Amino acid sequence: MRAPAIDARTTNAHVRASFPFRAATMGRAQHLFLAIILAASFGAPAVAETPPPIIAPDGERFTLTPAEGGYVRLNKETGALSYCAVKDGVTACRLGAEERAAFEAEIDRLRKENAALKARAEAAPVPPAARPNMAPSEEEFERALSFTERFLRRIMRLFREEASPGGAL
Repeated sequence: MRAPAIDARTTNAHVRASFPFRAATMGRAQHLFLAIILAASFGAPAVAETPPPIIAPDGERFTLTPAEGGYVRLNKETGALSYCAVKDGVTACRLGAEERAAFEAEIDRLRKENAALKARAEAAPVPPAARPNMAPSEEEFERALSFTERFLRRIMRLFREEASPGGAL
């Protein structure tokens, strides 16, 4: 038995008749849907461009603010700014011009302080207790040897006293 042919005119009419909206109403629904999609698509970039709030507890020294390609780090104590970028999972921060100048000044100060301390150490007299040859004297060596010998003799005596009569420990 052969299946009856489907007439497109009657099928479409049947679907149209069972659909609750009329053709004019369907046009309004499509316009409303299009308006919602357009509003969402134009509103999304505005939301995406707004940087997220700065997350930094009150007790923290630094705050991070999103910037193009990374973050700007603000030192709350000194007010210095650094630019930080994440590359291959590693965060690297570059010093700002002001911070670099302060950093270089600190390095120069430490170099001068180090040179002054070395000069003062070289000029200081050698204490009399310090000897170039730090080997013990013969008397100190004999005293240490005597102590070690007495210690070992006591240990051996304890082992002999604790040993059972059969010779096993």
